[in-house]
Amino acid sequence: MIHSSILHDEQSNRFVHWLKHRSSTQLIALSFASMILIGAFCLALPIAHAEGSWVSPLHALFTATSAVCVTGLAVADTGSDFSRFGQVVLMLLIQVGGFGVITVGMLVAMAGGRRLGFRERLDLQTQINSPDVGGVERLIFKMLLLVLGIELAGALLLYVRLYDPNRPGVSFFEALFHSISAFNNAGFALYSDSLSQFVGDPAVNFVIIMLILLGGLGFIVLLDLLRRVWPRQRIPLSLHTQMALWASGILLIAALLVVLLFEWSNPSTLGTLPWYQRLLAALFQAVTPRTAGFNTLDYSAMRGGTQVFTILLMFIGGNPGSTAGGIKTVTLFVIAGSAWSLSRGHREVIFFGRRLSQELIIRAFVITFFSVMVSGAALTLLTLTEPNLDIFALIFETISAISTAGLSVGITGELSAVGKLIIIGLMYLGRLGTLTIALAFIEKRAAPGIRYPSEDVLIG
Repeated sequence: MIHSSILHDEQSNRFVHWLKHRSSTQLIALSFASMILIGAFCLALPIAHAEGSWVSPLHALFTATSAVCVTGLAVADTGSDFSRFGQVVLMLLIQVGGFGVITVGMLVAMAGGRRLGFRERLDLQTQINSPDVGGVERLIFKMLLLVLGIELAGALLLYVRLYDPNRPGVSFFEALFHSISAFNNAGFALYSDSLSQFVGDPAVNFVIIMLILLGGLGFIVLLDLLRRVWPRQRIPLSLHTQMALWASGILLIAALLVVLLFEWSNPSTLGTLPWYQRLLAALFQAVTPRTAGFNTLDYSAMRGGTQVFTILLMFIGGNPGSTAGGIKTVTLFVIAGSAWSLSRGHREVIFFGRRLSQELIIRAFVITFFSVMVSGAALTLLTLTEPNLDIFALIFETISAISTAGLSVGITGELSAVGKLIIIGLMYLGRLGTLTIALAFIEKRAAPGIRYPSEDVLIG
């Protein structure tokens, strides 16, 4: 018995020692994987299933991954296949996944009176994309208050619209679930048609749109905007905030125009709606591809041009440091600015009177390159495992998964077991970021002390 206890302590010490020597990116990857497995176990329990329904272990794993990675792709109907317990588990997985597993863990530790060391602060900085290590504790408390405040406000507004006097408790749960799902850009809905039944409802549409936009802006941007309002300060917006706002605005307007142009006369989408509902539905569909996952129109019935542009929007995603996925808007801004500067013969990239470092520009190109390569590899595998499915539908599903967008043209449930595992891997990679994954599994080595001669090659 004593020998067994000593052996157990030795193994525990070994595990703690192993964890201490992991990098921040490795810990983030491990924390998300652990939360997915815990969520899958809970969702596979009979208590999590609705009466008369059964969710297989694979589907439980798929759903848990989609929730923790705030994606929204589903192989089980959230409203009819899961019990209230299962729906609560899903809601908690979405909340923890959106806020960050390490961040939540550190908040619990700090609430218990524990002080964070430098290593833990560094982990938090990596998790939330904070520009500063020193004030990271104060920053996450502000983030927590901001997130809970926005989600509660969204839930109350939705509750006013969804209120049913015969079941007030159920109405509030539905409002809270959709508020958390929308702010975290998760895309899970308790209705089998997502939000299509509310296509002409201004109250539900505008609340969900605002929650999606606020969640997609990013915590750093929200706090930067908030400090200019309360307490009011004459502090200029950071370069990151300015780029994020401009990129978000440009993409939103472009998406709205594309949806209106291609779908205005489409009888399967906007064509049969009154003109004001067409505008509302077009606005919703312009917002949701930014990795939100909700829809009020059937994407499989949309015209090719709209679907192609939706794929581009999903690939770009939201802002860095937000609950959204994709390569991120600022990354696109940096790449576009670099291409423009290079084409005009400028050696430096300038935005709003600020010069971008070469390291940042290279990082933006690397993120995009990795995302393209991973998407291409996954799509190639899917064409082998799903030979009977349309190639365009597979492209749509692939980009939706790696961008954690959650939109689909209706083939998610038709994927084979291997196909679903590929999508699970893509959602995981997409939530963490392809560059984060690369850094997590590539050992850092000291740069060699030799500098080699340069030589030009032909490109383009």
